[in-house]
Amino acid sequence: MTANGNGGHLDDLDRRIIAALQGDGRASWTEIAELSGSSVATVARRGQQLVRDGVVRVAVVPRNNHAGPADLFVLRITCAPGAQMAVLNELVQQPDLRFLSLVTGPYDILAELNLSREDSLRARIVEEVLAIDGVQRCDTDLTLHVYKVTGDWSRQLLTGVPLEEVTEAHQCDPSHFDTSDRQIIELMREDGRASFRTVATEVGLNESTVRRRFETLRGRGCILVTTLVPAPALGFESEVVLNIAVAPQFLDAAARTLSSYRGVRYVAAMLGNNALMCELIMPTTQELFEFTTKTLGRLEGVQGWTASVVLLVLRRGFVETPWWRENVTLAPARGQASDGSR
Repeated sequence: MTANGNGGHLDDLDRRIIAALQGDGRASWTEIAELSGSSVATVARRGQQLVRDGVVRVAVVPRNNHAGPADLFVLRITCAPGAQMAVLNELVQQPDLRFLSLVTGPYDILAELNLSREDSLRARIVEEVLAIDGVQRCDTDLTLHVYKVTGDWSRQLLTGVPLEEVTEAHQCDPSHFDTSDRQIIELMREDGRASFRTVATEVGLNESTVRRRFETLRGRGCILVTTLVPAPALGFESEVVLNIAVAPQFLDAAARTLSSYRGVRYVAAMLGNNALMCELIMPTTQELFEFTTKTLGRLEGVQGWTASVVLLVLRRGFVETPWWRENVTLAPARGQASDGSR
């Protein structure tokens, strides 16, 4: 089994297991078996194989401001012809990028930069991003407010599962974490399903203390358990990012209405052009058509939109996706050996 992103290797049970993991990446195999309609032994075997093969990754990630006050910027990067993958290979190594993807449309790369307020945006864009060989242009916009970030888009594959309640992001600051909390999060970023006993052994605490600290952070909204999977692997045909122009007096209402739809994964208000950025994942192109014509097109205040199709996601929630490198061929950099060595 390989994470080739086309979904042909996954059957309905695999997809239901992944959908259940997206609802709660730390749910027990017993709980996942109940949701997916199979035996615990089968679900545990299949689920563990999906993780081992890199089809799915479960990670624990902190909120944006965990290291101190920060602002979120959207970067829309245009590359020289043929340079897209080389540029992405440079960008994916930058840990302060929350999201990184290859897209269609007027630009080539969409990224979200979580920039500490102590750092210089000018230096970050001009001296680092624009200095990457192959980058021709970087349009930068400030995210004013995030209305929705959720992983429940795939839960329509399960029956009898209610919509996830939409809650706006908790604003963390460094005082919400201590050294032990950060050690726990760092270990669980690599393996979000690691047992509390395993984590406790690594950080030198007892299991009950690790469990209590984790549950406190999660209950406050300081950390998220995220389950990463390429949408095509679940049979979803349409993953797009919409830049929606909205009359200013209707912007907040439009954002909250859009946030109520399961296929809408992300909604944020941007500084530029009275716009909402909306990430949408739909099972079929026909359903995307119905959403744009019957929902978005009739939403009061919406003046129009542009769309980019997501081709490949390299980072989400600050976590590198495990499958992206298998889907591309990177030309060796100048002076680099071509025999696979690094």
